[in-house]
Amino acid sequence: MNLESTYQLSNGSKIPILGFGTWQTPSGQVAEEAVLTALEAGYRHIDTAAAYENEASVGQAIAKSGLAREELFITTKLSNKVGTYEEAKVAIADSLAKLNLTYLDLYLIHWPNPLAFRENWQKRNADVWRAMEESVVAGKIRAIGVSNFHPHHLAALLETAKIQPVVNQILLNPSDQQEKIVAANQAHGLLSEAYSPLGTGKIFEVTALQTLAQKYNKTVAQLVLRWSLQKGFLPLPKSVTKERIIENLALFDFEISSADMEQINQFHGQAGNASNPDETNF
Repeated sequence: MNLESTYQLSNGSKIPILGFGTWQTPSGQVAEEAVLTALEAGYRHIDTAAAYENEASVGQAIAKSGLAREELFITTKLSNKVGTYEEAKVAIADSLAKLNLTYLDLYLIHWPNPLAFRENWQKRNADVWRAMEESVVAGKIRAIGVSNFHPHHLAALLETAKIQPVVNQILLNPSDQQEKIVAANQAHGLLSEAYSPLGTGKIFEVTALQTLAQKYNKTVAQLVLRWSLQKGFLPLPKSVTKERIIENLALFDFEISSADMEQINQFHGQAGNASNPDETNF
């Protein structure tokens, strides 16, 4: 593995094995500078969402980078506020406009069961998926997928989907490995993308991880991101600090032993757990 390595998605598309996340990155100068720094450091995969309210800033960074569009892999996501086929068509166009792009590499349903549509989430997902499929046919989106889907959400979507989802982006780190969801993803040919791969920072407090990181002469962040890659996940680390953004790329000059991988696998619940999408209040 190296920074230029890719996973092949089930539709044949290739996706860089490491992405740069922008969740909780404020719009404006902060987001723009963070993404531009990431692109200058070597990231080619940027992940954003309508709900993050920083798509325009991401788009400005992409433009300023001077990189050719075909060198980049850009993901964004459908807002929880969107519940119909027509609204999804408008949302896709809006994201493309804010990002100043003619196409998206990947577009995801952000949450499977938003509060506003909780009584009829299956129909909502089927309707917005149809708009996403049409955008694939129209060339506006290269691949479509989901985020925060549990197996029953995925099963319901697959009952009507004509184009299969290629990824499920979920919270994944040593503290919450969501084995049942990962297994369902694998069974349906979906790549597991890992948001909050560092447990929103809480993972750094795990003493045993600190000790292991010292063993490999790496930071805890580098150790955990490497663990994610060796698990076959696609981690999406986020930072607004230049040094951390660059540091999080140094993952390809070491390998975690199988014994140490197993030790890291035992750290369940030590840095928080994922939200249940059927119980969230948004």
